[in-house]
Order: sequence, then C-alpha cells, then structure tokens
Amino acid sequence: MMNLKSLAKDTAIYGLSSIVGRFLNYLLVPLYTYKIAASSGGYGIVTNLYAYTALLLALLTFGMETTMFRFSNKDGEDKRSVYGTSLKMVGGVCLLFVAAVLVFLGPISGAMGYAAHPEYVGCMAIIVALDAFQAIMFSKLRLDRRPIKFMCLKFAFIIPNILLNLIIFLVLPSMFGTHPGLEEAYQHFNGGVGFIFFANLACTALVTLGFIPELKGLGVKFDGALARRMLKYTWPLLILSLVGILNQVADKILFPKLMPGEEGLVQLGIYGACVKIAMIVALLTQAFRYAYEPIVFNGSRDKNSPETLADGMKYFIIFSLLAFIAVVVYMPLLRHFIQPAYWEGLGVVPIVMMAEIFMGIYFNLSFWYKLTDKTWWGAIMSAIGAAVMIAVNVLFVPKIGYWACAWGGFAGYGTAMLLSFFIGRRYFSVPYDGKTILGFSALALGIYAAMSALAMPAIDLNPWLFMAIGTVLLGGYSFFVWRALR
Repeated sequence: MMNLKSLAKDTAIYGLSSIVGRFLNYLLVPLYTYKIAASSGGYGIVTNLYAYTALLLALLTFGMETTMFRFSNKDGEDKRSVYGTSLKMVGGVCLLFVAAVLVFLGPISGAMGYAAHPEYVGCMAIIVALDAFQAIMFSKLRLDRRPIKFMCLKFAFIIPNILLNLIIFLVLPSMFGTHPGLEEAYQHFNGGVGFIFFANLACTALVTLGFIPELKGLGVKFDGALARRMLKYTWPLLILSLVGILNQVADKILFPKLMPGEEGLVQLGIYGACVKIAMIVALLTQAFRYAYEPIVFNGSRDKNSPETLADGMKYFIIFSLLAFIAVVVYMPLLRHFIQPAYWEGLGVVPIVMMAEIFMGIYFNLSFWYKLTDKTWWGAIMSAIGAAVMIAVNVLFVPKIGYWACAWGGFAGYGTAMLLSFFIGRRYFSVPYDGKTILGFSALALGIYAAMSALAMPAIDLNPWLFMAIGTVLLGGYSFFVWRALR
C-alpha cells in the first residue's frame, strides 16, 4: 500500500503546481484588461479562441490519460506497451488534426470569424495539438510518481509565458518611437493580441523539449490489439469529457455567432474578464479539494462509505459559500483586478460563482454513478445540462448579451446537479446533512442579499464602510463554520 506520507507529499506538489499555476495565469488578466481596450474587442478574441482550445484538447486526448492509467494497472498488460501505444495514438490524431487545419486554414478561419487573421487559428491548432500530446507524457510522470518533474515542466510554461506577455505589453510599446515597423506590426495583430498566441506557442514548444526522455515511448512497437481494447474503454470517457467541457466553454464559442460583429467581441471580452474574478471561487474550491480529499479518502477504512461522501459534500458547500461571500464583500477591491472599462459586467460575477458552486456539487454527487458502474448516467445528465445552457444562450444572447451566458451556466449546472441528486437517491443512498447544508446556504444567501442592498446606487455607501460591514457578516459566517468543524 502506498505510504500515506508520500501520498500527502505528492498531492501537495501536484496541488501546488496546479493552484499556483492558475493563480499566476490569473495575473495576466489585469495586464490584458489594462492594456487591451475594452472597446477594441481584443480580449473577446482571446476569450473566444481559448474556449475553442479547451474543447479541442478534450477531443484530441479522447480520454486516453485515464485509459492509460487503467490499462497500466491491469493484470497481464505491459506498462511500456500501454504508454507507447497511447502516445502514438494521441500523437497520430494530433498530426492529422494539425495537417487538416493547415490545409483548410482559409475556410476554417472564415467560418470562425477570423478570415483577416488565419494565423491565429493556425497557431492555436498547433498549440492545442502539442498540449494534447504532452498530456499523455504528463500522465506518464504521474504514473511513475515523479511529481517534481511534473511541477517543473508546468512552471517551464507558466513563467516564460508571463515574462513574454510582460514584454509584449510593457516593453514593446515603449520601443514604438524608435522602431516604427514594430508599432505597425503591433496594430496589425489587434493591438498585440496576436502576440499572446505566438508567445503561447513558443512556451508550449519549449516544454516539449523537457519531455525528451519520455519521447522514447514512440520507439515502442504499436500494439493494435491493445489499441482496440483501449479505444473500447475510452470512448465513453470522451463523451463525458466533451460534454463537461461544452458546459464550460460553449457560451464563449457561440457568443460571436449569436451576436456577430465588433459589438459581440466587445461584450465577450467584458464577460470573459469579469468571469476571471468569479473563477476565484473555482480556485479556492480546488485548493480545498486538494487539501481535504486525501484526508477524507485515506482517513477512513472504507473510502467509499456514504458517511465519508456526505461529510465531503457538507464541507465542500460550506467552504465554497465562504469563498462566495468573500468575493461579494471585497468586490470594491477585487474589481481593480480588471480595468474600469470592463466593470459594467461585474453584475454577472455572483451568478457565475453560483454556477461554479453548482458544478462543484455536481462533481461531488458524481460518486454515486462511478461507484455503481452506471457512468452512462453521467453522460446523460451532463448532456441535458449542456443542452439547457446552450438553449438559454441561443434564445437570450441576442436580447440580453453576456447576461445570458451567466444565466445559461447557472441553469445548465443547476439542472445537472438536481438530476444527479434525485436520480442518485435511487441507486446509492448517501446521508447528506441537509439541515446543516440548507442552514449555511440560507445564511450565505442572506448575507448576499444584505450586501446587494448596500451596493444599490441609491444608498451610495462608501466602499470602505461597505467592506467593513461585509467583514463583520463574513466573520459571523466564519464563526458558524468554526462551530460546525468542532
């Protein structure tokens, strides 16, 4: 059995690389919003193209990360052959994808709305292909329990990427007076927006060099019979992954189609910037899971016990709501994370945060169909949630703009969450502490209502007084959390 001390150490390292990495990437948001004018729609381009890459990454990896883990630990399977076959399958798909995009770059760019800049689409296609190929090698590091190299390679992308972006938006503009051609190129690429993608490509390629030892897996003979068994196992995972990603990015992909033209990119940029503030909840809840899951799942003799799952759900909701309240209370400070021209979209932040909490609850509820081998329910419920979210966007984006994106996520994740809860009760009974969960939910919503009332323009409350009152209310909530943890 794996030593628990070693497990905790590895978990901390993986958590550090993920949480710190995401935090450092968040620091690029103020740089972008303060240097890319909201009225230009430039940040809308960034939001839209990165939404495509998230969806394509799920498609190009087609669940092979999990599949490789599964087959590497099956009796009778050769780990070296499993890794080599996985790497070749994903690598082959990625090569075909890049070739197809480059051959049909003109039509694809036009269909996506980037006929004037097909180089953006080509660049992002290569980036996502490299990311998918690297995903298998990152999984190999996890399989071999090499968290230090895993973390180093993650930061080998993050740190150079941040430095290049600082050069793009802080150094290059200062050189315009002495290098007129540079200013012309800068404006040609949407005020430096295009350089973001070029920097990403350079850093992604740099990380690939760090995988030279792992690339030896390409020399392993391809096992066709093994590949067929792996593909049979992985296709349901692909469906689940695609539907899950669609729930997160479909609104950002559809928005320019539902609201075409420059106004659509402007609104998408505002929405994309404000959503980054809401993602603080996702970051904090992820940190909670990294810290708490090892305790829950290794501190019980039966890690799948309903009582353990019930405790995990209770504390997840309590701490997620704590993060929700903190963001609402300190919004007068947090809003400076983005440039004031983007502030008109801050109203969507609480809605998006609640959607993120719904998604987290849905994740916690997912154990019932995983433990009962009824994973097809996950695909069905996720698909229904995605359909609801897309329907809300299609119907209401032309009428209310980015507000439809926020409410679409709220409705989609809320639908999947409720379906999972009520259907799961039939197959796997978990004694959730409904009284405590509902009590903390009511308390959090009450504090949110009070803070919303204080934020009304008619009251015109001083921001520092607003936060002082909110801090008292937040302290009250924290006191009840402390009581619950005793």
